Amino acid sequence: MTTNDFIQIAVFLVVLLLLIKPVGSYMAQVFSDQPNRVTRFGAPVERLLYRLSGIRADEDMGWRRYAIAMLVFNMLGLLAVYLLQRVQQWLPLNPQHFAAVSPDSAMNTAISFASNTNWQGYGGESTMSYLTQMLGLAVQNFLSAATGIAVLVAVVRGFSRRSSLSIGNFWVDMTRSTLYILLPFSLILSLLLVSQGVVQNLKPYVDVPLTQHITQVEQLKDADGNPLKDAKGNPLTKESPATVQTLPMGPAASQIAIKQLGTNGGGFFNANSAHPFENPTPFANFLEMLAIFIIPGGLCYSFGVLVGDRRQGWAILATMLLIFVPLAIGAVAAEQAGNPALHGLAVDQQASTLQSGGNMEGKETRFGIAASGLFTAITTAASCGAVNNAHDSLTPLGGLVPMWLMQLGEVIFGGVGSGLYGMLAFAVVAVFIAGLMVGRTPEYLGKKIEAHEMKMASLAVLIPCALVVVGTAVAVMAPAGVAGVANPGAHGFSEILYAVTSASNNNGSAFGGLSANTPFWNVLTGLCMFIARFPLAIAMLAMAGSLAAKRHVPPSAGTLPTHTPLFVTLLACVVIVVGALTFLPALALGPIAEFLMSAH
Repeated sequence: MTTNDFIQIAVFLVVLLLLIKPVGSYMAQVFSDQPNRVTRFGAPVERLLYRLSGIRADEDMGWRRYAIAMLVFNMLGLLAVYLLQRVQQWLPLNPQHFAAVSPDSAMNTAISFASNTNWQGYGGESTMSYLTQMLGLAVQNFLSAATGIAVLVAVVRGFSRRSSLSIGNFWVDMTRSTLYILLPFSLILSLLLVSQGVVQNLKPYVDVPLTQHITQVEQLKDADGNPLKDAKGNPLTKESPATVQTLPMGPAASQIAIKQLGTNGGGFFNANSAHPFENPTPFANFLEMLAIFIIPGGLCYSFGVLVGDRRQGWAILATMLLIFVPLAIGAVAAEQAGNPALHGLAVDQQASTLQSGGNMEGKETRFGIAASGLFTAITTAASCGAVNNAHDSLTPLGGLVPMWLMQLGEVIFGGVGSGLYGMLAFAVVAVFIAGLMVGRTPEYLGKKIEAHEMKMASLAVLIPCALVVVGTAVAVMAPAGVAGVANPGAHGFSEILYAVTSASNNNGSAFGGLSANTPFWNVLTGLCMFIARFPLAIAMLAMAGSLAAKRHVPPSAGTLPTHTPLFVTLLACVVIVVGALTFLPALALGPIAEFLMSAH
């Protein structure tokens, strides 16, 4: 680690912490039951939307009705994105005349964007029309993020309300999340990104003559997208001369803003935030990193305000930072140390261009190691999935960090809304464990935690874990699963483990090196993304409904304070232990084994 590395990490954390309170206070006002200047300002537009949609804003819902509304709304959005991809060749705003997306890929993408995962098995600039990008994918970026915030607000009401049969109105929560938070924040960020050079237009792609002609080497693939190999197992390639370069255009900035703010992560272009048209400057890179954390971090403070004890929000935030900061430093340090396979070579390390600057393979020179390693940790901690470097080129331990951050359940900041309600599930488990230690009925925020709450919290914690373990086992046992692996051995296993982990935790980033746009992978990851998002949200809503119906229990001498450093440490340990016990064997077969082999 260099001084520059520490400075970049410290500056990011300082700016983030300075913004969390004002952003969190603003969002708390948005969802407050009391009228305030924020909701009064937007009230005319809000009332008009309700009138046009036939929504009764004053009607509260029980948890079952809330869950049904959430499911129906998202299933309709999923279907709309699927149909849009299947008929895009007949629709306007398709200057490149892209054909319809295949059924399995369209299904996978529709589930991906509806579930806030934004896993992409396709290349954006070579597959999706402008209309599909704007009307389908960008709209779902807003709606899936708003869904996560709405479910969180309902869960918070479960803790704050007393003897209530309702947890709010899904349509109101969705509208306010979109109208007051996601839209204005995205407008500001998109303008800042345009000022840095991010493209925003509807022009056809531009062909630019190359000053020096080159030869392109293309890997041949079969009809299912799997790489073709010769009798010796070497990939088959085809060479062709290139005289021009095609520069993709499109309305990118507007989609990049919400992909970061909504922790969506789906790139407008295939290279995502490593593409110069998505992320052109170090300042744009800093804005994109900050955008990923700002709403999840601010919601921690909003949580404290809404439950009537700001200390509770700071405790949750402290837990997230307690886990995130060491792992972020570890990711940067692993990349700064360079490739361990080169350490034993008889070369002068300082003179070696491969090692003097650390492991620069797969990274953009305009960002360097510190900004790349920090971005990697942020995007996998926050369920965003946007990438500004090739994760497949990370060192073994550098690749372990983002993988494990996802496997912790995407609760270290996590997705907007979903990360915090996932952490609240862990908090319920933590107070239950503490209650067992002292022989008392566990309590959290004045509500007794009983069998029903523990069952729902356990489902929320264990669903992603089960999906990763089972999904990885299916993939490595199925010929169609291993057919798309480009690298043998431990690294190939890491590619599979990372892909299933990313889908099962609604992250969406990819390790690379895996040809995942095949029927097998589209179906497997589609199922993982769907189950990881919606059954988990329903379990949390069921817990919210149960908690809302309970009376408030005043704290007593035997009540565990949940705002102290002791509870922060306990909660962090619960999160880490669940992740370690579940995934250490798999990690030992992948990145840990690769590190041991490369180091010796």
